Amino acid sequence: MKNKIIAAFEERVWNKRKNHSEFRPGDTVRVHYKVQEGADKTKFRIQPYEGVVTRYRKGGADSSFTVRKIAAGGVGVERVFPLFSPYVDRIELIASGIVRRARLYYLRDLAGKAARIRSRYHGRRVEVAVPGAETAVSYQAEQATTTAGESAPSSN
Repeated sequence: MKNKIIAAFEERVWNKRKNHSEFRPGDTVRVHYKVQEGADKTKFRIQPYEGVVTRYRKGGADSSFTVRKIAAGGVGVERVFPLFSPYVDRIELIASGIVRRARLYYLRDLAGKAARIRSRYHGRRVEVAVPGAETAVSYQAEQATTTAGESAPSSN
């Protein structure tokens, strides 16, 4: 049973919420965050913060996510963003990562290449014209197949 005040607040926030892009832990995102300029309460600038999502806490109006980036000097910096904050302008998905955990706290202990996350990126398909073929060949890095469904010639 929720307090009536909290329930009213959550209902008000849900009515004004923004629809951000879908992301999950392991993804690299760029959060565009509004920062107040000086003492003037009406002047804002947008500051991008790019890093790996290490935690995504879903829920109601108090949803939040943590983004970790490596700052100058190789120092890791983590920042927690409320998902429905009026200061979060937008969230861009830069790259999707393949991870098997919901909380990526183990990245804190890793450095350099060990801290990399495998990408979910599958490559783009390129249409290649093959001499003597009736249709163009759709080529991807892992495999080569024709658009007609035949197998491409293999080098045996």
